[in-house]
Amino acid sequence: MNLQDFEAQYREAMAETLNDLQTAVLLLAQVQHKISIIGSSVQHISERVEEFIADQKAE
Repeated sequence: MNLQDFEAQYREAMAETLNDLQTAVLLLAQVQHKISIIGSSVQHISERVEEFIADQKAE
């Protein structure tokens, strides 16, 4: 393997690795957003259940 072949393989491997890293970061951002949405939904449901329980106890 000569220097040009080595350099080409290195650059190709680095480009692929950086693309994989970028993909992982984008997926992480999507997961974080989804977790936030789910957390809000759980909080909303919990509040509604607490209100319902309080209303039932008041009757």
